[in-house]
Amino acid sequence: MIKRPIDRLLRGAILCGLAVSTLVAAPSITPPKEMLGFNIGDDYHMANYTQISTMMKKWDEESDRLKVVNIGTTVEGRPMLMGIITSPENHAKLDYYQDISRRLSVAEMPEDEAEALAQEGKAVVWIDGGLHATETVNAQSLAEMIYQMVSLEDRETMRFLDDVILLMPIPNPDGVELVANWYMREEDPEKRSLNYLPVLYHKYVGHDNNRDSIMNNMPETINQNKVLFIDWNPQIMHNVHQTGPLGQVIFIPPFRDPFNYNFDPLIPVGIERVGAAMHARLLSKGMGGSSMRSNAPYSTWWNGGMRTAVYYHNQIGLLTEIIGNPTPGPVPLVPEKQLPDSERPMAIKPQMWHYRMSIDYMIEVERAVLDYASRNREQLLWDIYKMGRRSIEKGETDSWTISPTRVNKLKEEGARLIEELEAAGKETMTEEVAMRVRWRGGKNPTVPAELYETVLQAPDARDARGYIISKDQADFPTAVKFVNVLLKQGIFVDLATADFEVNGKTYPAGSYVVKANQSFRPAIRDMFEPQDHPIDLEYPGGPPMRPYDIAGWTPVVQMGVDFDRVFEDFDGPFERQSFEMQKPAAAKVYGPASPVGYLVSHKINDAVILTNRLMKAGEEVYWLKDERTVDGHALGTGTLWIPATAESSAIVKTAASDLGIPAFGVSEEPTGEAMKLKPIRIGLVDLYGGVMPSGWLRWMFEQYEFDYEVIFPQVLDAGNLRAAFDVIVVPSSTYSEGSRGRFRRMPEPDTIPEEYRSMLGQLTQSESIPPLKTFVAEGGTLLAIGSSSVIGRSMGLPVTDHLTEWNAQGERVPLDSKKFYVPGSILRAKFNNKTPLAYGMPSDGYVFFDSSPVFHRKDDEEIHAEQVAWFDGTDLLYSGWAMGEHYLDGGEVATSAKMGEGDLVLISIEATFRATPHGTFKLFFNGLYQGQAEELEL
Repeated sequence: MIKRPIDRLLRGAILCGLAVSTLVAAPSITPPKEMLGFNIGDDYHMANYTQISTMMKKWDEESDRLKVVNIGTTVEGRPMLMGIITSPENHAKLDYYQDISRRLSVAEMPEDEAEALAQEGKAVVWIDGGLHATETVNAQSLAEMIYQMVSLEDRETMRFLDDVILLMPIPNPDGVELVANWYMREEDPEKRSLNYLPVLYHKYVGHDNNRDSIMNNMPETINQNKVLFIDWNPQIMHNVHQTGPLGQVIFIPPFRDPFNYNFDPLIPVGIERVGAAMHARLLSKGMGGSSMRSNAPYSTWWNGGMRTAVYYHNQIGLLTEIIGNPTPGPVPLVPEKQLPDSERPMAIKPQMWHYRMSIDYMIEVERAVLDYASRNREQLLWDIYKMGRRSIEKGETDSWTISPTRVNKLKEEGARLIEELEAAGKETMTEEVAMRVRWRGGKNPTVPAELYETVLQAPDARDARGYIISKDQADFPTAVKFVNVLLKQGIFVDLATADFEVNGKTYPAGSYVVKANQSFRPAIRDMFEPQDHPIDLEYPGGPPMRPYDIAGWTPVVQMGVDFDRVFEDFDGPFERQSFEMQKPAAAKVYGPASPVGYLVSHKINDAVILTNRLMKAGEEVYWLKDERTVDGHALGTGTLWIPATAESSAIVKTAASDLGIPAFGVSEEPTGEAMKLKPIRIGLVDLYGGVMPSGWLRWMFEQYEFDYEVIFPQVLDAGNLRAAFDVIVVPSSTYSEGSRGRFRRMPEPDTIPEEYRSMLGQLTQSESIPPLKTFVAEGGTLLAIGSSSVIGRSMGLPVTDHLTEWNAQGERVPLDSKKFYVPGSILRAKFNNKTPLAYGMPSDGYVFFDSSPVFHRKDDEEIHAEQVAWFDGTDLLYSGWAMGEHYLDGGEVATSAKMGEGDLVLISIEATFRATPHGTFKLFFNGLYQGQAEELEL
């Protein structure tokens, strides 16, 4: 490997401000054009991932400033490369500086030691490019930035290299390859276009690859978060996107409110500081068109995006949104954006915008981040330690988190107390109380100070000191999956090596413990506690301002994991686990050595993996209608009955050993009503260009070992569906009501390669519904999820929209958003677990609701339908934000109807949303199998 170190005398001259060009020529670094045949940023040209990674490896050979490492593998098997850029001297001690960054982030050291390390360490900065691959500026600017950092010798660059360790990964190699190849497929440059990409630019989840940082389902997310939260722990993370605001060039932080009350206040202040430096650099160079805050919807509330997840790990997360396209296009004239204000400090005139102009903007913005990190190196390192230290201290003592609900309670209690004082008479008032009374009608009324302790710091409002996930729960394999979600975020998890007792309750060995005295305490609270989104209106009494993405998530509840909060200090035989993934301990196969069969709980999600393995082996599986209890183990409704054969016994024992699924061998066959399952042929609907909910289901099918076939509207419209499929799944966002159904722009067939033309088409009432009706009538199962569940009306099920009211004209109209609004939140719901669609579910549980359809179903003698999941009552919100939740009372969100010989299954809640709500996966899995099962008496 050839390395060309910079001479120390030259470096000294640079640091003294001498002109580099008069001393010696720049090191011989191969320019991009020599490898690509074009310059980065040339109009009508894009480099794909293969080309970018080739350049990175070449520059690694030529420069002693760059080290290229593989941080993992993508879903399509590509290496995920990251460039580490710093001075040769820093590279010689790279492991040492990495350890400093990691130790300061974990913050398990005294202040004097941390202060010394902050003085000695180097700021670590992450700048990525290409996560959303159709936002093409960013992967190209990343390559250009790497080239400049390894080839430039100006004074500023040398200072950056001395003070900063720069991490530059491409988070979505597969997408960058796909999109660039799609654009460059036309030989004539002026015919090139990014339009009509035929598939998602991430194999499974497309744009949702920036929605996965809370669950870490995709390998790319796991790879990048290992760098961010376990291996390197950068102090600043810059996640780059596009497109910028209309009539401008780039959005740069700060962001609009709300910011999440769980993370440290240094986070929003840090974002303000770095954001100001980014704007200032552009302004100093006369580069206008930057905007901030309310000019875009981005807030710091939600946890799930790359840059938002870092806030819960004490890192400054930045997001930029740039305009630009390899095909030149105009910057339009927007009149109000020509007038500067505090959020748009310098306007830009309308003009034709070229690709390189966007690259140049991004280089300056990225250099602004490096400049800030260089000038504030020691402070950044100290701040990340102090944030972590504060988190540890909060977790070790009684502490309180003030949320909107607590503040509202404070206001209510204050108003009540002042009313009592007023009623008692003015003669009993102190001057302080009289002042409060006078201020009651003001904009910021005060309340008695003693309420701070009695309301905001009430004993029952304390934060938990820790959380215990008992091994003794119905679906422990799913609990272990939740533990792995924590570990992927760098959260420390302990395993109990022996039985222990806390607050009079005994927990078995193998239980997990998550203590709150960790530097990543904000992430811990985010995973275990409900989110309390503030009421965010455009103006008092006005419509709600939609949150950026979702308002409530609380993964432990969505996954259906049982846990206990502990509010006092506790300890036990606990052993901290490494960040390697946990496996459920091998479960037992109980009962006689040679049973006639096995009973397995339907409460365990992974029992469907066992079912699928048995079905593929030609073995028998039954669901028992009545709940079964064996040796004190309640197995739930729909208990699996598996007759023993040599093959089935081997499969059951393997599932117990590898998946942690306990099985109960019995010496007598069960009796009573049952359903005999049959192998199912699944057709999963998708549309040209890819629909993310369909992609998530593809991933879930593979995780839970279902065979399936992706089908497109042309297949549905052609009919004869029963010959090929037993179940057709219509994911959310693939169907809507109306004469043409959900409209999605489609290319003309002759403008795309022939291999993709069979994917064209829409699901329509006129062409798609008739063959689907025939499919169900002939014995097939149609299963629709989320927004697509409105297909039930088109199929003839007598359901109407539950969320309506009478208007002045005597018509039923949808509720106005000022009255009803529930964006991405967790709600309480009821389940009829006596019916097959809800076998294994609790009678009371939680659902993820995201502006979902809610049905009112009329009785129909010709169609037998069962109420499966519904809302009962008016206090329904668990986590997130809900306005007018009382309107939901009595509304159905899951139903199963017999139509002809087949089944229509509607699950209107987002039961599989981003593969997060494991607690409602069973509704989906049951819906796949129930329609084809044979009802019989054992």
